[in-house]
Amino acid sequence: MKYYVYIIYSQLKNRYYTGYSSDPAERLIEHNLGATPSTRPGRPWTLIYTEEFEDKTAAIRRENEIKKMKSRKYVERLAGIN
Repeated sequence: MKYYVYIIYSQLKNRYYTGYSSDPAERLIEHNLGATPSTRPGRPWTLIYTEEFEDKTAAIRRENEIKKMKSRKYVERLAGIN
């Protein structure tokens, strides 16, 4: 099974959220239904970026790497924004 790191964007909050999932499209639906407390206030979210990985461990490692950057510019560069 493949896993993905994804980045979603909330225009309402002007905020990015990074996560991992085996199905980013389905996970986006869950975010937009309010299933995740931390993203509920930002609905609706738009999927702006994905990276594919062969296993869950690699995806989690990459998710943490992106989050540790704590950089909006880094996220926007990954997603091809600006």
